[in-house]
Amino acid sequence: MKIKTTVIVSVSIFLVICAGLIVDSALEHPQQAKKLLSRIVPLTSETAEPEAASPKIEDVKEPTKVAAATISQVVYPQLTSTNAEMKTATLGGLTEEIKRSKEPGDYKYQVTLTAKGAAIDNVVLSEFKAKSDTITEDTELLNLTLLSPWQDVNKRTVYSLANSRLWLAPVEAEVFGQTAFPLNKLNWQLIDTNSKDEARFEATLKEKDGDYGIKLIKTYRVQPGSYDLECSLDVENLSPFPIKLKMNVQGPGGIGREAVRQDMRKVKVSYKGEGKEIETQALELTAMPKKKKKQDTEAFLLKSDEDDSTQVWSALTNKYFAAIVRPLPDGGKIAFDKAQYNPSITENKDDHDCSYSLTSGAVTLGAAGAADAAKSYSMAVYLGPKDKKIFEKNETYKALAFFQTIDFRGCCCPTSVIAPMAFGIMWLMNTLYSLMGPLGNYGVVIIFLVFLVRLAMHPVTKKSQVSMMKMQKLGPKMKEIQAKYANNKQEMNKQVMQLYRDQGVSPVSGMLPMMLQMPIWIALWTAVYTSIDMRGASFLPFWITDLSMPDRLFRFPGFSLPFFGEYFNLLPLMMGGVMYLQQKMMPSSQQTAAQPDSQMAQQQKMMMIMMPLMFPIMLYSGPAGVNLYIMSSIGAGVIEQKVIRKHLKEKEELEAVGKVPVTAKTGGKVKKKKPKPMFKG
Repeated sequence: MKIKTTVIVSVSIFLVICAGLIVDSALEHPQQAKKLLSRIVPLTSETAEPEAASPKIEDVKEPTKVAAATISQVVYPQLTSTNAEMKTATLGGLTEEIKRSKEPGDYKYQVTLTAKGAAIDNVVLSEFKAKSDTITEDTELLNLTLLSPWQDVNKRTVYSLANSRLWLAPVEAEVFGQTAFPLNKLNWQLIDTNSKDEARFEATLKEKDGDYGIKLIKTYRVQPGSYDLECSLDVENLSPFPIKLKMNVQGPGGIGREAVRQDMRKVKVSYKGEGKEIETQALELTAMPKKKKKQDTEAFLLKSDEDDSTQVWSALTNKYFAAIVRPLPDGGKIAFDKAQYNPSITENKDDHDCSYSLTSGAVTLGAAGAADAAKSYSMAVYLGPKDKKIFEKNETYKALAFFQTIDFRGCCCPTSVIAPMAFGIMWLMNTLYSLMGPLGNYGVVIIFLVFLVRLAMHPVTKKSQVSMMKMQKLGPKMKEIQAKYANNKQEMNKQVMQLYRDQGVSPVSGMLPMMLQMPIWIALWTAVYTSIDMRGASFLPFWITDLSMPDRLFRFPGFSLPFFGEYFNLLPLMMGGVMYLQQKMMPSSQQTAAQPDSQMAQQQKMMMIMMPLMFPIMLYSGPAGVNLYIMSSIGAGVIEQKVIRKHLKEKEELEAVGKVPVTAKTGGKVKKKKPKPMFKG
C-alpha cells in the first residue's frame, strides 16, 4: 500500500499548500527594465523644491509671495506668484440612500477640491458604505471615502492630482535645471463657476517687475451618472520669447485598505504594443518596502516588456475599487512616471500608502501672442468599483481593458486560465441573483452555484469514488505481494503493476478527476473572493450580514482572545466539522480503521486531524462568502459521497446474489445473470 499512501499524502499536502496560496499569497511581479537608479523618488522626497519657498498657511494673513525657480540669470529672470485665499469647491453629490443606482440624474461620487496645488482633497462614493474592522452602526451609515489627503514621513500633506513641480528653461537649453517651481505649495485662485459640475483654478507666475511669466488654468468637470472626473490644464506663455516647459502631477493617493485579509493595494500601468493586446504591469504596496530597501528602482518604473509599446492608463487600486487615469484624445499627454511608496510613521502597516507621479514631458511654448504660445492637457479619472459589468457596458472602458484592474490569484493555475472562468462564474452569479428578483440573496446564489457545479462534475466525482473503492479491495492482495517480494523491490513493483492491470485500476485514476476539477474550484473561489457584488451583501439578517467580511456571530464582551480576536466566527468552525466528517467517509479512512496499527492508518489518522484544523485556522478571518462557499462545497461532497457509496453498495449486493440492474429498455426490472455456455456453438 506504499504507492497509495504516497499518492494520498502528496495530494493532501498539495491541497493544503494550494489553499494557503489562494488565501494568503502575496505574489511579486518583477519587471524587466533597465536600471535607472537616479529616477526613483520616494513620495516623501521634495529634493527639487526650495524649502524657503513654502509659507505656512496658518500664518498667512495677507496675500503672500511664493518664491520661484531661476530659469536663467541672463535669459530669464526669477518668477514669483501670489498665494490666493485658501478655498475649497465641491462637485457632484451624494444620494440619500447608500446603494447602487441606475438613475441617470444621480452623481456617482462627491469630490472636494482644494486651492492648494489645485488638487483633489477627497472623493466620497455615493453608492458604497464605509468599512471598518470594528463595524458599528455609525460606521455602517457613512459613505466610502475612496481618495483622501495623506502625509509623508515629514508630515507634509499630499493631495491627489496636485500640480507638484514645474521646470522652465530657455528653448536652447538641453536639460532643465535642478530647481523647480513648487506649484503644490501654492494656493491657486478658485474661479467661482456657480456649478456643481465644474470648478476652475488659476495661477500666474511672473517676474517681480516685468512682463515675463506663465499662466496656468486647471478645470475639473463631473457629470451625473458617470464615474469619470475630467481634468484639463491649460498652460500659456506670457513671455516675449519661446520657453521650454516640463511639469509633474501627483497621481491618485490616500486609498484605504479593503477587507480584513490580504492588503491588495497596487499601482498598475497598462501598455499597448503595435498590433498587440493591452498588457498590464503592477507593483503591490506590500512589496514596496522590500523593493525600496534593495534599491530595486526598476520595479517602481513599471516599464513594459515591449520596447515599442505606449502607455494606455495608470491606476491605483485596492481589492474592490480603482482610480484609473487616462489621457483624453483632445489634449496633451500626461503619462505615468514612477510608483511612490509612503511608509507610515506608525507601526500599523495598514497606514502605509502608495501613489505615483505623472509627468508631461518637455514641450516648447511659442512667444506670447503666437499660435503655439499655449498648450492644453486633459485627462479623465475613473473613480469607482472594479466591476466587470461597468467595464463591459462602457465602450471606452472596454476598449481600454479596464477589467485588467480586477485581480485574480490563480494559485497553481495560470491567471490566463482562471480569469475567463472566474468572469463566467461572476456573470452566472449576477444572472441568478437577478432572476431571484426582490428575494435576491448572494449567499443563496453561492450555495446554489456550488450545487450546480457539483451536479455538473458528478460523473467525474463518481468515477473517482469507484476507482478508490476498487483500490480499497486490493488491500489484501497488495499485502500478499509485499510480503512475498519483500526482498525484491523490483519484482514487487512489477507484480503490483500487473495486479492493477488485471483489475483494471490505476493508483492515479482516483486522484486524476480531482486534479481536473481544481481549476473550476479555484475559479469559483476566486469569483466569490473578488466580486464587488459580495461587498456589503448579506446572507441572513442576524448572521453573515456582509459576505466580504468575517461572519462575526457575536463580539466578546470587553475583551479579545488570542487567534479569535474580538469576534467569534462560527462559519470556519462549522467548516472544520464538515471537513472532518468528509475525511471519516473516505474509503481509505474506513480501510485503515480496520487496521489501526498499520503505518497507513497512522498517516490517515494524522491527516484526519490536521486537515479540519488547518482550514479553519487559515480562514478564520476570511470573508464569509468564501467560507460559505467552501463549507457548502464540502457539505455537498459529503452528501454526494454518501449517495455514490450507497449506489455502489446496492450494486455489489445485487451482483453477489447473481443479479444485475438493467436499463429502461428492459423495463427497468432486475433480472438474473444467465450462465455462459462452456462452448460457443
